[in-house]
Order: sequence, then structure tokens, then C-alpha cells
Amino acid sequence: MALASWCCCSWLILLCAHAWDHPKPLDLKREDIRNCSTSPQYLPNTAVNTTAQLRALREQMYTKNLSAYIIPDTDAHMNEYIGEHDKRRAWITGFTGSAGTAVVTMGKAGLWTDSRYWTQAEREMDCNWELHKEVGTASIVNWLLTNIAAGGRIGFDPFLFSIGSWESYNEALQGSDRELLSVTDNLVDLVWVSKRPPVPSEPIYILQKEFTGSTWQEKVSSIRSQMQKHHKTPTAVLLSALDETAWLFNLRSNDIPYNPFFYSYTLLTDSSIRLFVNKSRFNSETLQYLNSNCTDSMCVQLEDYSQVRDSVQTYASGAVRIWIGTSYTMYGLYKVIPKEKLIADTYSPVMVTKAVKNSKEQNLLRASHVRDAVPMIRYLVWLEKNVPKGTVDEFSGAELLDEFRGKENFSSGPSFKTISASGLNAALAHYSPTKEHHRKLSSDEMYLVDSGGQYWDGTTDITRTVHWGTPTDFQKEAYTRVLIGNIDLSRLVFPAATSGRVMEAFARRALWDVGLNYGHGTGHGIGNFLSVHEWPVGFQSSSITMGKGMFTSIEPGYYHDKEFGIRLEDVALVVEAKTKYPGTYLTFEVVSLVPYDRNLIDVSLLSPEQLQYLNNYYQTILEKVGPELQKRQLLEEFVWLQQQTEPLSSRAPCTTSLASVLGVFILAILYWNV
Repeated sequence: MALASWCCCSWLILLCAHAWDHPKPLDLKREDIRNCSTSPQYLPNTAVNTTAQLRALREQMYTKNLSAYIIPDTDAHMNEYIGEHDKRRAWITGFTGSAGTAVVTMGKAGLWTDSRYWTQAEREMDCNWELHKEVGTASIVNWLLTNIAAGGRIGFDPFLFSIGSWESYNEALQGSDRELLSVTDNLVDLVWVSKRPPVPSEPIYILQKEFTGSTWQEKVSSIRSQMQKHHKTPTAVLLSALDETAWLFNLRSNDIPYNPFFYSYTLLTDSSIRLFVNKSRFNSETLQYLNSNCTDSMCVQLEDYSQVRDSVQTYASGAVRIWIGTSYTMYGLYKVIPKEKLIADTYSPVMVTKAVKNSKEQNLLRASHVRDAVPMIRYLVWLEKNVPKGTVDEFSGAELLDEFRGKENFSSGPSFKTISASGLNAALAHYSPTKEHHRKLSSDEMYLVDSGGQYWDGTTDITRTVHWGTPTDFQKEAYTRVLIGNIDLSRLVFPAATSGRVMEAFARRALWDVGLNYGHGTGHGIGNFLSVHEWPVGFQSSSITMGKGMFTSIEPGYYHDKEFGIRLEDVALVVEAKTKYPGTYLTFEVVSLVPYDRNLIDVSLLSPEQLQYLNNYYQTILEKVGPELQKRQLLEEFVWLQQQTEPLSSRAPCTTSLASVLGVFILAILYWNV
């Protein structure tokens, strides 16, 4: 999945906002968006009346003597997906898009979001809100300086501000005679009250041993060993990201959409383990598993989730040194640790250790991708038969793919909301259809599907782009150049500890050669039944260097405004490369196993080396996925796979019709029935 708005990469949002063309000015005669300039004002039936909640919020601001209050779009753990209980910005504004910051003063209210969400905001917000078509701290601060008087106080929840966000606002407000004030009680929570969705309460369960790479005791010992070897000898590691705690203890739940996490913090010291969580969610088996009835160094002491700030502050009053990862630690915890007792790295040792999969974890992820290829192939075969009938739309297609995945062994739902985009919608890199807003799939248009699954043994993410009719020469060229970028990066041999940022140009080079490009990142890490976007692996400037055992997506694309979009995404494992001369060199092993669309490949653009790589990849797909299809008696899909993975030749045409596939299928049936 191409990622444009990771919580710890705000620069990427800016890049995407500029890379995609801005939409045309909104038509004031449209009935699906608000019009606040008329008398009376016009609101569509999708707009939310926010008068009552704004009035209640301003009453709370008055009691705190605040001139303004900032409401970001995140939660206390910087999760990419936000649970219903934490969708404060959505509740106060009515705007449900995933990116945006709200600011309320005593007389005005504004929302800042990027171009992906402008139309959605105009549909969902009432006229209490100004829409600011910009992102970034500078625009918000300029608006605040204009709308609140000198001496004004600007409030924020310290558990919803990352360290970087606090530093950015604090620096921008320096010398302005306005005070940035941390307010521990979230004011939106105080007025949301009875209408607020409840805190998740589903059981927190143990991930079975067959799906884990190490025991939690082994992981704790490994982190403590790193603490001892650190030149500053930290006495504790504080974990704030939910996937860190889930990974450390081999525990999972369902608090966060698409991610098997649970609300928690961990304070791992050299002599104790403190897990901050809702204790009532553990059954007796899990309590015994955690050794929670003792106080030794390998016993997990359970403390209430809400007590983490006070507990960290108390611990920090002693002769200690606390190691944190600044990318996921919120200002609310950061500020209670004295600077001289703080050891701050970009990522915690757990985040970095988790990124390198051991041999068992590697095999688990490989196995999940073999199984995940089956629903993808089933879906592509089904589309090929049904799209020409005119009965398939983006939304129903996405639902069917999710249904196919849900039938796989060890399935635990999708890993993100499926991007199912036809024609011009595919030109929006992160478009997802809804029940109300979607397009029909057509044989005359390109179709992009970016999807993934959560399985007990791994997380998957794959994108394929197809065309069932006759693509234009330009579409075929663009597709093939995207494919070349995918191939060139996948087959790259590079020195160990090379930065992904250095390598990602190989994915763009074939596009750059003809003046094309794409405006999103080239890849991201992926977890073992954890996050589909797992930091800190990838090709961003903030990613750690590539090392053996890491998994990353490789996903170049091209998006032609208002016409079509292309993305080809695979997940790959970093492995040792076989080189002619001795040295520590690495390369990628692609574990995604679904063929590309032969109808869109211009073989004449491929070099002999690229063609050989592609044919070898197809042979691997057939060898690994073919038996899985046969075992399940998915005979039509198996015949389709045989046709789609036939070796490509620089002389032979690379298209295969469904009719020829069905012909072979019928012969196969006759043969198997003899």
C-alpha cells in the first residue's frame, strides 16, 4: 500500500499534496457540498451540525482560560488507524477524513487538511468551520496569531502531541506573546461524554507459539542485553507504540482498525517489567503466561493504563536513565522525564529489533504470502469473467476480495481498507470506494487494486493493475516502465547497511527517463501479524539502513490525472546476495506471488536481464502457488495461473484471452475425470 501520511513522516504529506494536481474550484451550484456564502446557507444532508459540541467545548475553554484549543487527528500512540473511541477531531468537526487538524477559538473554528480531502470536508462540515487548504504548523500558527490577541493561551492535550509536534508549535510561537499550554484533561473528552464510543474491552490473547519467532522472555532478555551494551547504560526502556508491546509479549487484540493491537505502554527496566493496560481483559491463562503473580525480574507487573504518566514520573525521580524512541513517544510522557535522565533515539531498541525477522518469522511471512496469493488470483479470475457483464463496481469488488481473504486459514481480517479504483479514480493514489461513492468497473479502463490481509503468521500487502480491453500505447508504456522500476529495485545487489533512500531511485529511473514520476514513497516495512506499515524499514530518509531479515514493500507507480493510475506492489525480504567476489552484499527475495497483467506489458521495453528476472519470478509463482490451488481443487484458477506465468518472449505477444484459458481448463477437466 502506497503510504502518503505516516504519522512520523509529515514531510511526505507535503510531498503528496504538491505532487497530485489540485482539484478544480468547487462548483457552488453542486448539491453534494456546502455553500456558506449564500443566504440562507446551504448544507447537504451529509453535513454534521456541530453547534452543540462547539458551544460545550468553548465553555470548557473558558473555564481553563484558553483562547484556542488544538485538536489533532491522532491518538496517544501515533497509530496510523484511529479507534472509534479516539476520533475526537472527527466528532468535533464532522469531517471523517484520516488527515487533518482542527483549531477552535472563542469565535472561530478551522480545519486544515490536504487536497485529498477538500471535497469530503465540504460535504461533511457545516458552516461553523473554515476549511484551510493547507497542511503544516506554519499555516495554523499564522491563523492563530491573526485570531487571538497578545497574551492569549493556546491549549493542547500533551498525549496527542508528539515530541516533534510540540517542538514545531513551540518554536513557531516563540516571541509572539502567546502561550502554548499543556492541558492534561482532554477538553473534547469532557464534552463528548455519553455519545463517545466505549473503550475497547475484548480479551487480550496469547499468539500461539507456532506463530511467533521467540518467546517473550527471550525478547525481554535481548532488549536488556542491548541496554547493558549501550554506552549510556540505560536502566529502562519506555515503549509507547502499540506494536512494540504487542510484539514484545506475543499478545494481540482488536482495539485498532486493521491492526491487532491493544492500548498499552511498557516500562522495561533492568530489574522489572511493567505493563500498563486494562487488567480486566486478561484471563487466568494469560495472567499465568505473563508470570503476573510475582515480582522477580522476569515477572510482568500489571498496572492500570491511566497510571503510566504518574508511574514514569515516579520512576524518573530516582537514579535512572530512560531510553525512548522519539518517533512514538508523546510529549505527555517526554516532559515528565528530566533531560539529564533521558536517552533519546529516533526509534526504540524494540522497534529496531522487531524490524529484523529471524528465520522462523521469515518462513511464517513467506507462508502467509503463498496463501494470500490464492484470494488475489481468485479475484482476478472472477473479475475477468464478470467485468464485461457490467455488474461489478469498485465497492462490491473490494467486498468480494475481503470475503475471499476471510476464508483463508489463520485469517484475521484485512490489513487496511482496500483501494479498489477504476479509471480516473485510480489516478488518486489513496482513493477508496464507499457504498455511496464508487464507479463501475469497465473493460475499457484500467483498474487498480491495493489490498492486504492479516493472518496469524503474517501481514500482507499487494497491488496489481489490470486492463481487460485494449490499452493505449501510452498506458502500456507507463505500466511497463513501472514494472521495470519494480524489477530493477527487486533485483538490485547492494552493500549491507545501505540506506533505502539511496536505492529508491532505481524504482523511478525508467519513469524519469521519459519525464514521468510518482508522488508517494517507494516502500515500507511490514510486520508478522502486526502493522501493514511497520517502521522503521523502507525507502524514506527517516528509515534505518537495510539489513538481512527485513521485509519491505516495493511499490513504484504512475498516476495520470483524471484518466488512470498504475501501481505494482510486492513485499520483499532482504537476503544475502551471491556475488562473484567475497563481500557483504544484499538483495531482495520477493515473497508476493501474483503475476502482473500480460495485457499491459510492452516486452520490447524490457532488457534481456529484466525479461529473464520476470520469467524466473513467474516460474517461482507457479511452483509455489500452483500446488496450493490444486490442493483446494481451484482448477480454473490453476489453469489461469499456468497461462499467466508462461515465459514471456521479446518476439511473442504477451496477451492471453480468457477464452484460451477456458479451453485449457476444459481439457484439464476432461483429463482429470478420466
